[in-house]
Amino acid sequence: MSKSNIKKIMSSAQAINDALKIAGTRDKSVILFGEGINDPASFFGTTKGLKDIYGSKRIIEMPISENALTGIAVGAAVAGKRPVISFHRVEFALLAMEQIINNAAKMHYTSNGLHSAPIIIRLIVGRGWGQGPSHSQSLESMFSAIPGLRVFAPVFPNDYKGMLLAALDDNSPCIFIEHRWTHYIKGEVNNDYYTSDILGPQKINEGINCTVVAVSISTLEAIRAAEFLKKIDVSLDIFDMRVLSPINIDEIIDSVKKTGHLITVDLGVKSYGVGSEIISQLIPKTWGYLKKPPVQIGLPNHPIPSSRGYLENVYPNSKMIVNAVFELLDLKINTEINLDDLDSNTEIDTPNPDFRGPF
Repeated sequence: MSKSNIKKIMSSAQAINDALKIAGTRDKSVILFGEGINDPASFFGTTKGLKDIYGSKRIIEMPISENALTGIAVGAAVAGKRPVISFHRVEFALLAMEQIINNAAKMHYTSNGLHSAPIIIRLIVGRGWGQGPSHSQSLESMFSAIPGLRVFAPVFPNDYKGMLLAALDDNSPCIFIEHRWTHYIKGEVNNDYYTSDILGPQKINEGINCTVVAVSISTLEAIRAAEFLKKIDVSLDIFDMRVLSPINIDEIIDSVKKTGHLITVDLGVKSYGVGSEIISQLIPKTWGYLKKPPVQIGLPNHPIPSSRGYLENVYPNSKMIVNAVFELLDLKINTEINLDDLDSNTEIDTPNPDFRGPF
């Protein structure tokens, strides 16, 4: 077996770490920025041991000034470096939006192709432990609306590594939306350098009754729903969206023409969300094939409460997907079907047992 075919089991966090190790070894222009990048928790384990490869001059602890550090990264990118910025929470990037939107995203266009800003900005999203309205947001649709930005939302370890390495070879500014619970998903990952497709979604389950398009950790809920529905001979075509911008729904169109039904499941609020965009683009192209209006599953249009007592039915889950399938297919829940089997956690908002923070 050649080295390139050797695979090993690793978590998504380990896959990110492996990608950054390989990138740092292959390309000396790759540099790492972050607030707390030298923290012992090592960004959920994703930056552990990288200083041994990058050294103190290429892995840089930045002051708490998000707009400034992002501006420095943009300037470094224009000058030939490939910065990777890591923000512990997506909210920190809100303080750097002027640099992201007006400089990074527009650089190639406003310079008539003379300059580019090949930066990667890692934004951690997700819930757990009562994060509340300030730290449970998922703002991928906001970044996806900005021309010039590529926006990715992987879920599986092989995609985390391959898409990150592919993005490091790309000259566009790239946003990586990382749900912190996905960092603990494990799977087979190629041991060597490789790149994954960064052009569109990936079908991960074959079915004939309904098309489900999911984003990030919602993909796992869709898989759980599909496994549950097998008991009653209902099968789902499931797409892991992976690439949120530029959006590509060609395969999804073909799937909906086959199944006649569509459900979208994403991380953000439903208004102006990723699901809304998918549905709005898809309906004109599948109007004669849809047997019922599509169903969009997402967050309600209000801030996330901190108390677990208010969280039931807030976050998209497999039970919501199963209920939507039953409604679309005009199925009835009988006494042999127990939807309580779909409960993801014993307690609402409880992270993976392996989760170690920092917050």
